[in-house]
Amino acid sequence: MAQRVTMTVADHVAQVRLSRPDKMNAIDPVMFDALIAAIDTLRDRRDVRCVVLSGEGRGFCAGLDMASMAAGGGDIDLTTRTHGDANRVQQVAWGWRTLPMPVIAATHGIAFGGGLQILAGADVRIAAPGSRFAILEAKWGLVADMAGFALWRDVRGDVLRELAFTAREFDAAEALAAGFVTRIADDPHAAATTLAHRIALRSPAAVRAAKRLANLSDDADASTILTAESAEQRTLLGAPDQREAVRAGLTREEPVFGDAPG
Repeated sequence: MAQRVTMTVADHVAQVRLSRPDKMNAIDPVMFDALIAAIDTLRDRRDVRCVVLSGEGRGFCAGLDMASMAAGGGDIDLTTRTHGDANRVQQVAWGWRTLPMPVIAATHGIAFGGGLQILAGADVRIAAPGSRFAILEAKWGLVADMAGFALWRDVRGDVLRELAFTAREFDAAEALAAGFVTRIADDPHAAATTLAHRIALRSPAAVRAAKRLANLSDDADASTILTAESAEQRTLLGAPDQREAVRAGLTREEPVFGDAPG
């Protein structure tokens, strides 16, 4: 059976690629398993400081492979919370947000339906100018249920409603204006990789702390966030990574950090 997701790690950056290019990386049951396995593997990789998520071939992801999902659709359990707050279907998008390290997605071609929701799980999303997007579920009499609405909180609400009601396609410029993507780049994978290596030069402990705080800020009240900021800072102050960051900053040398704390 062909491999659905590939992963390589170099210089503390993991390159994760959806690898079903003959089907525009459409998601079938095997890809669900492969994506969840990749997320599970990365969660325990203390040496990985940033992840670049992309798709092989002509597009990022065409969404669900409706033919294969229809064949086994009755076997999908949407009730059981298999991964914390998420069920198995939601985990392929939500899981990227819950990883301890930042995830940068690079999209080109199309990101439709479940593909757009997987994209939403990334902390930063970079799109090629010609990319096309759609909340496609309404076309099939469905609703986006792969954590999309939990991840699209920064998207303009009125725009989100229109797109979810109509399944209308939209381009990269509209995606940027509404908040579905962070920025547009001619070569999104190169831009994502450059950013990932820039992040990898920073203290892994500090970057992971920043991601925890950013995730917390999506839901928590001000008191909880302020308390969490202080707790994270107390852990970082005077720790080896922080001392190395100060040394490197004063000497104008590149910092040398160990793996992220467990």
